Amino acid sequence: MNNKPLADRMRPTEFSDIVGQKHLFGEKGALSAMLDRDHLPNLIFYGPPGTGKTTAANIIARRSGLTMHKLNATSCSLSDVRQVIAETDTLFGRQGVLLYLDEIQYFNRKQQQSLLEFIEDGRLTLIASTTENPYYYLYGALLSRSLVFEFKPVQAEDMSLLFERALAFLNEENGLSKTCDPLCHALIASACGGDVRKALITFESAYFSADDRIERQHLDPLLPSGQSFDKSGDSHFDLMSALQKSIRGSDPDAAVFYLAAIVEGGDMLAACRRLQVIASEDIGLAYPMAPAIVKACVDSALALGLPEARIPLAHAAVLLATAPKSNSAYLAYDAAAQDIAAGKAGIVPELFKAKNADQYKYPHDYPMHWVDQQYLPPNCGPYYTFGENKNEQAAKAYWDAIKKKK
Repeated sequence: MNNKPLADRMRPTEFSDIVGQKHLFGEKGALSAMLDRDHLPNLIFYGPPGTGKTTAANIIARRSGLTMHKLNATSCSLSDVRQVIAETDTLFGRQGVLLYLDEIQYFNRKQQQSLLEFIEDGRLTLIASTTENPYYYLYGALLSRSLVFEFKPVQAEDMSLLFERALAFLNEENGLSKTCDPLCHALIASACGGDVRKALITFESAYFSADDRIERQHLDPLLPSGQSFDKSGDSHFDLMSALQKSIRGSDPDAAVFYLAAIVEGGDMLAACRRLQVIASEDIGLAYPMAPAIVKACVDSALALGLPEARIPLAHAAVLLATAPKSNSAYLAYDAAAQDIAAGKAGIVPELFKAKNADQYKYPHDYPMHWVDQQYLPPNCGPYYTFGENKNEQAAKAYWDAIKKKK
């Protein structure tokens, strides 16, 4: 019995054998053309699971001749990275070391920063992979030193070629001559959402379930029953939109429904990010503690992992849905940004300029720590309008009293 996954046993050793990703590895593929000319920059591979990121890294490592180390950011620590970096000072690392760092989105800022010095001087070449949008989760300085390539879900027609190869591989491996109904190709491709690894697991199981020919009845018990969605497709954005609009509309039932759809669909990190956005965008100053509480719930969810992560995330979703709402702060920002875009940012009032320090009145020297003076440039504002919620109206009453604007 061979317990090694079929995806690993069949793993391509050349770019031409990778299914899908023609924009990267096809005849005019950007990545393969660059590597054909012996140019290997630091790389960030971004895309859903099972789309060839690890396979591509293995091929690049073999072609480059560099010593390769693999780490997974979900389980390694900064000390593991330092051990890899230490090899750059040894005989084996003189030509440079290639680090393949999987799931880099789980590295914090300090861990990502630790790579920069060695990337800068060429001792370390980084290939990092992530299933999340790197522009949201990775440190800007690291992104500026790397090229980002997106891996896309594998299309059904490419999957069909994969299954033909898998069938031939399994027949040769087992000394058999089984066949497969082509309809099964489409069914597996559709159910697995462009994930090659999942598709091959399903295909291999169907192969060993069948006697001579793989038919539809062999797939029924094997196809995924839970909902999943393409993280870059319309269903992803529709569910995110529905979650935010349900919370904005103060419907806790709908909020937890769409939260569950997103998390059970395999995109917990996107749900975490969206809940934090909602806390400031839709609840805002009506309940200023909402962002802090939601951040605590998100941190708890990430520390716990699934299935327990659903508990603090549900806490956050219901809290936001039932909290009072205000968008006054970000509307004020947008209004100010319009004036900035109109070129008013450089007009600083005279009292703020260093040469006029004697004109500035220090508010803490005055009753109630406030004194009337012009802070905005001429012809700017006002931007902020107090919301109608209890919290902002209390602040309004306080400042009306102090500024004598009753």
